[in-house]
Amino acid sequence: MNDKDETCWQANEKNDTPCKNKECRLWLKCKAKQNCTIIAAQEGPLTLQEIGNLHELTRMRICQVEKEALRKIRDIVLGT
Repeated sequence: MNDKDETCWQANEKNDTPCKNKECRLWLKCKAKQNCTIIAAQEGPLTLQEIGNLHELTRMRICQVEKEALRKIRDIVLGT
């Protein structure tokens, strides 16, 4: 992969610099994670509380989002 094919999160990770593109759908306000959801996710499993902290949401709201996502996946897979 050359530099022109590199995504913004790959460049930020390689250069160890926080993302400044607030228009990116993967951007989050967390310089410790270089402002990138992908970089944060690469660090391994997070608790619902840690995910909530990253996105400035409560643990309960993250749980609700998780349950809704799983329901949608189940509907697609099972065709219901």
